[in-house]
Amino acid sequence: MRLEHLNLVVKDMDATLTFYKAVFPHWRIRAQGTSDWYGVQRNWVHFGDDYQFLTFNDNGAGENRDLKDHRVGLAHFAYVTNNLEAVINRIRLAGFQESHRGPENPHRKNVYFIDPSGYEVEFVEYLSDLPEERNNCHDLE
Repeated sequence: MRLEHLNLVVKDMDATLTFYKAVFPHWRIRAQGTSDWYGVQRNWVHFGDDYQFLTFNDNGAGENRDLKDHRVGLAHFAYVTNNLEAVINRIRLAGFQESHRGPENPHRKNVYFIDPSGYEVEFVEYLSDLPEERNNCHDLE
């Protein structure tokens, strides 16, 4: 079993696509259209490759949850990369700044960005092939 997609409601489709195209330059718009979601007309986009994707739905209302409080909701989602600095550079070139870095760890490097709709996205590069080192949870996220 694997995660196929996340379905996110966003404020600005163009800004969202700018961010995620920087993250995943090899991804493409797989499908797009319009739908009615409980009385609200939305444009939707499936952005990804042949195996996984993100679904973006526009016309999001309000603000995303405060990431520093303890309300129920999405805290963040993460992607593994083999070259963290390249990801950071592409996102910066697209006009976005990192939110914060993860704690120092000899077995991984990680950084967090906030996307245009307020979702926190983590990018991690593992420096070990050993699961017990990669999954060392002595430093909480």
